[in-house]
Amino acid sequence: MANLKEIRNRISSVSSTMQITSAMKMVSAAKLKKAQDAITAMRPYADKLTELLQSLSATLDADSGSKFSDQREVNKVLIVAITSNRGLCGAFNSNIIKAVNKLTTETYANKDVSYVVVGKKANDAFKKTNKVIANKSDIFDDLTFDNVAELAEMLMDKFVAGEFDKIEIVYNKFKNAATQIVTREQFLPIVPVEADENVTLDYIFEPSKVEIVEQLIPKSLKTQLFKGIRDSFASEHGARMTAMHKATDNATELRDQLKLTYNKARQAAITNEILEIVGGAEALNN
Repeated sequence: MANLKEIRNRISSVSSTMQITSAMKMVSAAKLKKAQDAITAMRPYADKLTELLQSLSATLDADSGSKFSDQREVNKVLIVAITSNRGLCGAFNSNIIKAVNKLTTETYANKDVSYVVVGKKANDAFKKTNKVIANKSDIFDDLTFDNVAELAEMLMDKFVAGEFDKIEIVYNKFKNAATQIVTREQFLPIVPVEADENVTLDYIFEPSKVEIVEQLIPKSLKTQLFKGIRDSFASEHGARMTAMHKATDNATELRDQLKLTYNKARQAAITNEILEIVGGAEALNN
């Protein structure tokens, strides 16, 4: 009977866990819808802004290049690692951490690499290296363009000041609820785009093209970073919803197996009791 009690306790524990994972799945599904709508609505604007900036930049003279396009010998690298503040979302965070570690040990093996972390999981992973220069995990508490713009301005200032020769962003790009793509983007310097001689821009510029580009570049960089964090935010909820869905299914399967085991053990115990009673009655009759 002690064995039956142990199985009953396990069934109760698994059932409680199943209720928690099911509730977390529904919460993540609700948050995912809002986050997905936000990144889906933003992407066309961000892509068009980047396209316009590249088209304008390609028509400028080399001497008119922006301070954000300064191509220097890469010695000091800054990696912006974007994860989540919480776990229980499968391999969402570990994929980013692995990608950043690979960048550090392979691509920039002989470089001085530092980190800016967005997300507590990234901070936990890289703070022991003493290379984390800023922890911006609080951005997710109020994810707005203005808050992300402050981080983008800090990155731009550090690049212009010569503290870093290259800045890259690593994040999960949202594809759907079940798929997140680990994405690496160069933030600074701006990747030069070769001008296409067959393409002409039939526009009248007011003010000049140079002034427009100088104003567009900071806005484009802020938008690029905001899109990356938005992508990661939507990916987090998709990954958590998927992980909690699988956890709920596994808990349901385990509970059913435990119930079957319990019923078999209970049936065996009842059969043994009946056999004992019959055996005792036979002994008395004899």
